Amino acid sequence: MTQVLGIVKEGRLIPENLWIKLISSLENNFDNLETNKERAKRELAEAIVNSVKKRIASKSGVLFSGGVDSSLIAFILKKLNCSFTCYTVGTESSDDIAWAKKAADEYQFNFKYKIIVLDELEIILKNVVKLLNDADIVKVSVGSVLYAAGKLALLDGNNILFGGLGSEEIFAGYQRHESALQSNDFEALHKECWNGLKNMWSRDLTRDFTIAKHLGLDLRAPFLDKELIKTAMNIHPMFKLDKENKKIILREAAEFIGLKKDFAWRKKQAAQYGSNFVNGIEKLAKKNGFKLKRDYLQSLLK
Repeated sequence: MTQVLGIVKEGRLIPENLWIKLISSLENNFDNLETNKERAKRELAEAIVNSVKKRIASKSGVLFSGGVDSSLIAFILKKLNCSFTCYTVGTESSDDIAWAKKAADEYQFNFKYKIIVLDELEIILKNVVKLLNDADIVKVSVGSVLYAAGKLALLDGNNILFGGLGSEEIFAGYQRHESALQSNDFEALHKECWNGLKNMWSRDLTRDFTIAKHLGLDLRAPFLDKELIKTAMNIHPMFKLDKENKKIILREAAEFIGLKKDFAWRKKQAAQYGSNFVNGIEKLAKKNGFKLKRDYLQSLLK
């Protein structure tokens, strides 16, 4: 995982208390946030490009959904003349595959995708459930996307993978950010972004690190760069979220960098939905005689 931030030390994920200490050391209060939108956009664009630059390798891959995070990473890598391939996985009728094809065609990215059939998905799910020792639907479905895309990249000789981890937290991309803003309380929203970053260790980092270590992947997470976190979290949250859109300032910075509007403003779909893996899990649950997805996943732990 991203060595630049220091999430991994000597091949191990740092303990949760050190992760929280690291994020707390970056934390700012709600007063004196940047309220000049144009300046915020320019500074953010520069910080994103610099963060990707720090992590480039002679050959790499991008976990690619065709959404703003992965499209922007790939667009910047292309501008930097890097050698990379975009990898997308999903079951039949996956929105991510459709959008990824569209973006790859538009920008002439090297692109590989795989449609995962139900039998293959079942094997992936079994492996991920056992690796994580957890049957949580979100963890398993999101982890399965990483597992399947990672396998696709490794077949191609790519073990370095860029991903968008952290973007939802620093740019207010989740439903809980909307909930924090219910009464126009931007300070509560700012605090929720910091809390989300701290909680990433138990929710996201352990999941992705466990899968990456098992497969032999080096995950690179530009949105978890210290300088980028500081820049993003210095922006007033009124530029991140409104009633219609999430991650607004990121989308505007992406357009400023040069990404076309279609891709900069694609509505967010979580990995488990964009890949259509959740639908696949439901079909497998029924096929195996389970009414509930969670009971089916629980059965894979035995």
